[in-house]
Amino acid sequence: MQKGNINIQTENIFPIIKKFLYSDHEIFLRELISNAVDASQKIKTLAGTDKFKGEVGDLTIDVKIDKKNGTLHVTDHGIGMTAEEVEKYINEIALSGAEEFVKKYKDVKNPIIGKFGLGFYSSFMVSNKVEIITKSFKAKSKAVRWECDGSPAYEMEEIDRKKRGTEIILHISDDSKEFLEEDRISGILNKYCKFMAVKIRFGDKSEWVDNKEGRKDKDGKIEKVE
Repeated sequence: MQKGNINIQTENIFPIIKKFLYSDHEIFLRELISNAVDASQKIKTLAGTDKFKGEVGDLTIDVKIDKKNGTLHVTDHGIGMTAEEVEKYINEIALSGAEEFVKKYKDVKNPIIGKFGLGFYSSFMVSNKVEIITKSFKAKSKAVRWECDGSPAYEMEEIDRKKRGTEIILHISDDSKEFLEEDRISGILNKYCKFMAVKIRFGDKSEWVDNKEGRKDKDGKIEKVE
């Protein structure tokens, strides 16, 4: 197992995230879904090229609640990541001047997650621990499990996993238990994720799917896109 510290410029970046972005904390799910959609779109782009000759398969993104264990799961079947890519894209985040930036924009009404470049790290607004389980589409790549409890320290290890893609597991903190409620998650998906380019499945409901005529839900109803 590999242990180390995330490469950030300030030791207290996670408390800063919670303190200054808390009013927008529900958008963590939008960010995770956006990342999952991006990973799914990338595997579609690579399909049939020299880089990927395999089957794309079902790219539906699954969102699941596990109340017993207090976790929220977001799973895609996109390109996944190698250990080297986790190191690059997760551990070596460039947050130089992060504290000054957040303080500067903390009163901006519009969500600043995107501007801040946090993306995945917005998940720590509602979690006391986050896990990544991922396997790259690349041939002979090893699956990886990454874990961080909101401090700069992390753990990463190789695991057995056959399926391509990434699962993000959020261990929801005590002050954010609302995100273990189905109605709350469904509301966020309807608010932010209705028009994503990849199908999203939550419980027995599938959110909007791209269609040549418009957006089609699981009942076959089509909403025209202007």
